[in-house]
Order: sequence, then C-alpha cells, then structure tokens
Amino acid sequence: MKTANVGVASATRKGCTPIKVYCLPEERTMIEGLAKISGHSVSTYLRLVGQGARMSSVLDHECVRELAKINADLGRLGGLLKLWLADESKFHSTEKLGGGRMIADVLKEIRANQERMYSAVQAVKTHL
Repeated sequence: MKTANVGVASATRKGCTPIKVYCLPEERTMIEGLAKISGHSVSTYLRLVGQGARMSSVLDHECVRELAKINADLGRLGGLLKLWLADESKFHSTEKLGGGRMIADVLKEIRANQERMYSAVQAVKTHL
C-alpha cells in the first residue's frame, strides 16, 4: 500500500508575495546590468544583495580561468626551455640546426604569453 505525502508542501518563491522596488529608469538599467554581470536574474540579484551577499562578476571567473591557462603555458614553455638548455648534448646538436633561432622563438612565445597575462590581470583589475 502506498502512502501519500499529505500536508507536506514545499514553498517556492514564485508563490510568495514580491517586494516592489521603486527606481528611476537609469537606476533600473544599472541594476539590470549589475545582475547580468553577476550572472543572476534581477530578482535573485536584488534578493542576494538585500541579504548582504557580496556579488562577484562572472567575468572575474573567466579572467581567472584565462590566467590559469596562460600560467600553464608559461610553465610548459619554461620547463621545456630549462630541459633543453640543461642537456648539453641536446643543446649542441640543435645548435648546429639553428638552435639559437629556436631559443629566440621560445623566448618570443614566452613574452607573448606574459603580455596576455598582463592584459588578463588588467581586465580583472577593471572589474574590482
């Protein structure tokens, strides 16, 4: 015999009375923009801010992810360069094949990644 869950109702926010917020059109636009940046609906954003939550931007998380990728690239390139330079036999054998040019290319790639990292850090700083 099955038993029914009688009298157990889970409350949803949609069934509750909303709070009205009066604001000017430019204030509404700003609130909507901040909600979008935080990755929340306007209702969720206002509820969370009203309860004292500190909002972080979705863009911040994207920038951090990009910084992690760049850091991994720099670590990989640095590790390869270190291994290459540490092994004298590999260094001298590639030196005959234009090893100086290869080192210059790796260093150029490292510099490009450093510039990408600097740009990503600047993007994070603008969102703080």
